[in-house]
Amino acid sequence: MEKWGGNRFEKLGDIVLVPPGQPLAVRWDSGGIQSSIRCELRGRLALQRLGGTLEWTDPRLRAALDVSSHTVRLLLRRLAEEARSPRRDSKLLVESIATQLTIELCRYLESVQDEHVNGGLAAWRLRLIDERLQHLAVPPTLVELAELCSISVRQLTRGFLKSHGCTLGHYVQHHRMEAAKKLLWTEGSIKAVAMALDFSSTSSFAYAFRRSTGITPRQFQQRVLRSNEIEVRRSSSSL
Repeated sequence: MEKWGGNRFEKLGDIVLVPPGQPLAVRWDSGGIQSSIRCELRGRLALQRLGGTLEWTDPRLRAALDVSSHTVRLLLRRLAEEARSPRRDSKLLVESIATQLTIELCRYLESVQDEHVNGGLAAWRLRLIDERLQHLAVPPTLVELAELCSISVRQLTRGFLKSHGCTLGHYVQHHRMEAAKKLLWTEGSIKAVAMALDFSSTSSFAYAFRRSTGITPRQFQQRVLRSNEIEVRRSSSSL
């Protein structure tokens, strides 16, 4: 960040907000290729709030480099889904999601204070939790996550609720269902997906999936199949 000069570096999260008018210099040590998806907020609300009225304090700049808001993550995924499979009135829907995204980003940044003041978890602890949730073959327990973060279970649950605005159990379940969607996208057997995510039975997996998404695993696979067929038809007609 220009405000920090050229000698200060902070670790980036998987969701990064670059403040208006603040150039961001990035470096990485590995020789691999860095890929990213860019989403630019150009609306009047974004210009007024993010580029005008919001004070970019040092804690907020750090928070912007690793946006830990669960709601922001969900909205970005919704945008990605709409971009992947646009339908009727997609433009209106995208504009609506972008407005919600701007509001949630502002709320997230306005709530950023010192960890000891607001009672939330530090960004590095939230990152450790997210990294553990990338491996959901066996869902983590509260005791395991508390030990990972070097705090008590009570501090973990209260701090997580302050940071994300949802319970840790709900957050873990959401990640589990997102992993289920990815597996259902490529795996033909619902039973195999249930076993991979450590559900006791196919029926318990189906119940949890429907409670979270509103549809059954089979219905989700059917929607994926229809979406793929539409993409194939579009590709064929463009040839």
